[in-house]
Amino acid sequence: MFGIQSRRDLTMELQSQIPILRPSIHARRANIVVKFQDLYGFTVEGNVDDVNVLNEVREKVRNQGRVWWALEASKGANWYLQPEILLIGDGIALKTSLKISTLTNAITLKRLIRKGIPPVLRPKVWFSLSGAAKKKSTVPDSYYSDLTKAVDGKVTPATRQIDHDLPRTFPGHPWLDTPEGHAALRRVLVGYSFRDSDVGYCQGLNYVAALLLLVMKTEEDAFWMLAVLLENVLVRDCYTTNLSGCHVEQRVFKDLLAQKCPRIATHLEDMGFDVSLVATEWFLCLFSKSLPSETTLRVWDVLFYEGAKVLFHAALAIFKMKENELLMTHQVGDVINILQKTSHQLFDPDELLTVAFEKIGSMTTNTISKQRKKQEPAVMAELDQRLRRLNSLKESGKST
Repeated sequence: MFGIQSRRDLTMELQSQIPILRPSIHARRANIVVKFQDLYGFTVEGNVDDVNVLNEVREKVRNQGRVWWALEASKGANWYLQPEILLIGDGIALKTSLKISTLTNAITLKRLIRKGIPPVLRPKVWFSLSGAAKKKSTVPDSYYSDLTKAVDGKVTPATRQIDHDLPRTFPGHPWLDTPEGHAALRRVLVGYSFRDSDVGYCQGLNYVAALLLLVMKTEEDAFWMLAVLLENVLVRDCYTTNLSGCHVEQRVFKDLLAQKCPRIATHLEDMGFDVSLVATEWFLCLFSKSLPSETTLRVWDVLFYEGAKVLFHAALAIFKMKENELLMTHQVGDVINILQKTSHQLFDPDELLTVAFEKIGSMTTNTISKQRKKQEPAVMAELDQRLRRLNSLKESGKST
């Protein structure tokens, strides 16, 4: 593991030292498509304008890092890990007994996180703010090691599906798409499939776990981040066999689209477009397959502090950003193409998050929870009806 980690860290270090690309005026005129690797080793394909945007993003990341380090110098190391601040981040009601300094730090932290956590601090900040550190502390230190050893060599439907998906998870990545990368990803996914048999393994988790492996310092920390995501951050049952939680999220998103972007929602409904055609992958993969890596991780920065509501903010923002184009469409395929192209080219995270939080407006976790409870009965009835039809078809097949 240490050898693998060193190789990955070296790759990321080298990526951070890549000189800023400065295309010539001839290249700009020719609109040449270029390929290069981003900070996390993913191959990016775009035009010269995209390159310029990524250069600007890199500079923003450097500047944001300076802000974090300055605050560490003035407020003390790990000032953002005070228990009171973590409680506020979890959405617990503010206590009047809290010190003004604590409230100020909480507000400062929320703003900082929305502007982005520097890559070098992400592992530590995520691990603490998400609750993963607390979850890990409740079990023996050898838990993950013992788990991976205990399940080694065992074959289940989940392990077979995991083995099938490994080579299809970010193919071509310089570390993930190697025997070492596959082995690390497999241990995390198989280990969790035995930790929670209700979830087991669901396609989509491979992309989430792979990105966690790239960000976190150790394979074990990636495992605990996956655990806190599925057990505490996201809605329950998103990844169970019938995907009931995911179906609920899709219905909630459809309602929110009607509230926040009524013109788009009406137009798409008249066209017969189902938002789940694009949003299902967004919610199951947490945008890891749809957005550029740094933009995805900026969404995750907020996800691990403010909760799953940020997924709705981001999804609504993608629709909102292309409102005029979407209103001009007449074919379902055109809608899908616009949304996919938009998400794949959102190289500047601030472009997405500014719309998500300033133009979409406020959405509280409590409001979304009420929406979920409202949709759950209809989803369960629909799934039950679907199961009855399948069983009926099976019985008909047996009788013939």
